[in-house]
Amino acid sequence: MAEGARGREGRGIGKGKHCRKINQSIGMNTLIADSGSTKCEWCLLHNGKKKKVDTEGISPYFLDAAGIGRVLERELLPVLKTTSVDQVFYYGTGCNNPDNRQIVRQAIRRAFPNAGIHVTHDLMGAALALSGSSKGICCILGTGSNSCYFDGKKIVKNSPGLGFVLGDEGSGAYLGKKVLQYYLYNTFDEELRYRFDAKYATNTKEILEQVYKQPLPNRYLASFALFLVENRGHYMIENIIEDGLNDFFFQHLCKYRESWKLPIHFVGGVAYGFKDVIRELCSSYEFELGSILQKPMDGLIKYHQ
Repeated sequence: MAEGARGREGRGIGKGKHCRKINQSIGMNTLIADSGSTKCEWCLLHNGKKKKVDTEGISPYFLDAAGIGRVLERELLPVLKTTSVDQVFYYGTGCNNPDNRQIVRQAIRRAFPNAGIHVTHDLMGAALALSGSSKGICCILGTGSNSCYFDGKKIVKNSPGLGFVLGDEGSGAYLGKKVLQYYLYNTFDEELRYRFDAKYATNTKEILEQVYKQPLPNRYLASFALFLVENRGHYMIENIIEDGLNDFFFQHLCKYRESWKLPIHFVGGVAYGFKDVIRELCSSYEFELGSILQKPMDGLIKYHQ
């Protein structure tokens, strides 16, 4: 598989079946990671047992190898303690880029010097978790957004992901940005403006400072998607949600000819939280809705076990 590194540090996620056989035969400790920009979920597998750990999200666009290493040292290694790790399968945001994969691999190598390291992007992790060995359109709607046509073995097509500044339609950052626009442009009615002020107690200067000068602005923007969840039913809120998700459907899903032939699967907090809107949009576009998962980890555990 194109995303797989060569040699010991990842003969590719496409070798997953081979790796599973090895794990079963010699009882390897396998560590799986599914990382977005906001949160990284880890699971250690050994002899059918699972140990899960959540850490800060790891994005090589915002953290260098040293920064990722600090996250692992501070939040992951103390939980694993002295447990040895033989294989690490890391699925992460930004890892479609070879340079970014190397940054992540370098940090993981320092943390687990004796392990086989396999690094690929979060979209492949989502595809394996959602579709397994079947064909489908697989989508991520979390802090960021992405989609692909998966043929059961590899990602054949991928609608370009432009990040939260130029793209990420339908994501938490995209929806959160819309919330801030409505607030800062005084588009919210009096009721919603009162609710926003009561919840966040912020101002224009502070918002602009966070977005343009502070680190991890995508997480900051995504945090305002919660305001949409808490105020469902108001027509302005429903418009933001429907318009934001429709932008994802129009800009990405409509670009795949396979969208009208195969089930479309979704994973991520935004997809799960607004699954009623996803269902309605699939119906209006005449798409077949597949599964909607909050997290891909359970599917990845099943795949690697």
